[in-house]
Amino acid sequence: MKSYSQAVNILKRAKIIIGNEYIKSSDSLNRVCASNIHSKVNYPSANNSSFDGYAINSRDTENLNKNKSKAFKIIGSISAGKKPFKKKIKKFDAVEIMTGGIIPKGLDTIIPIEQIDFYPNNKIKKFILIKKKIKKYNNLRFAGSDYKKEQLIIKKGTIIQSKHMLVLKTLGVKKIKVKKKLNILFFSTGNEVSNLDKIPIWKVRNSNSQYIESLNNNFLFNFENGGILKDHHHQYFKSRINKMLKSKIDIVMTSGAVSAGKFDYIPSIVKEFKTSHYFKSVMIRPGKPILFAKIKQKAIFGLPGNPISSAACFRFFVYPYIENILNLTPEKPIKAILKNSYEKKKNLTRFIKSKLSTTKNGKVEVQLLPGQESFRINSFVKSNIWAVLPNGQSKFKKGQIIDCFFPNLSNKILD
Repeated sequence: MKSYSQAVNILKRAKIIIGNEYIKSSDSLNRVCASNIHSKVNYPSANNSSFDGYAINSRDTENLNKNKSKAFKIIGSISAGKKPFKKKIKKFDAVEIMTGGIIPKGLDTIIPIEQIDFYPNNKIKKFILIKKKIKKYNNLRFAGSDYKKEQLIIKKGTIIQSKHMLVLKTLGVKKIKVKKKLNILFFSTGNEVSNLDKIPIWKVRNSNSQYIESLNNNFLFNFENGGILKDHHHQYFKSRINKMLKSKIDIVMTSGAVSAGKFDYIPSIVKEFKTSHYFKSVMIRPGKPILFAKIKQKAIFGLPGNPISSAACFRFFVYPYIENILNLTPEKPIKAILKNSYEKKKNLTRFIKSKLSTTKNGKVEVQLLPGQESFRINSFVKSNIWAVLPNGQSKFKKGQIIDCFFPNLSNKILD
């Protein structure tokens, strides 16, 4: 039986090829950037004002003080969105300017409106009075001070988020290259699984399918529900794999029928194909019976049937695999201080439903919740983080620092 780290290394070596495509940047939310994106322009595009006020030439104020003032003639007004000022600037000229207005050539500093004294008075504004030396470049936004032309905007392997949508639109990037979305075909298994709302006590509702499908935006894939494989559907499942090998499906996922029971036929069917990078059963809890195989340029995951086992295996096997084949920036764990002690078998890796919180002085803490059995959904609903207790250690003491991972990609920590 493989350790968790051995299984993850197999997944890393079992990459399938996912192509790229160009799409409108406005449609790129939650897609993976497939090449570095650079700015084609300077931003801001020109020197402009960060305040409402008056633009002057700072050199005209070098000899001014409270005993020696000077009246600067107001020769015009500039608002944001207005074409550049064309009038010739003379010594002791001033131009009214609004926030975002382009600074005229020959002027190099802005005096905020609140600091202005008008002459002859506030109703008749022909001049502004300046009674001190004004520093150069006050209240200016310089061209290219935020983004310079050819500067890197977004790295390859980044998931496009709302903040990226803002910069792409601001800098006029219309199209970007992204990884194509994965196509996942999902099957639930077992005569006991039902899609009905009202079920007898010997049936269970098909919740695993709904859970995986709900992740399709966070985990960057198109989801196709293959329905429920019954206990006698051996040949039907085999035929679906054959069809998958000739289709646009990238990954087949099943839930249930991967253990060692009488009707657990998924492993035997998968082994009938020429597989590579195969493993079956991993020293983890929950989810030990998990299966993985690569068949040509397709991948198969057999997830356990228990709800939490299925959720944990998706998070810690399927997601790292998706991350790798889409060339995503590697995920970083949250480091948290353990609030309660815990003991497990030394050779197992445990995925623990947990609650992350912060103390008043800013420390990040994690509580390992009661109810860790794989059928218990209540504790999963109450959790907000997965804690990972690695193999090689059996006792974890209060105060120890451990690794934690958010359940959804939308919370993923990136650089």
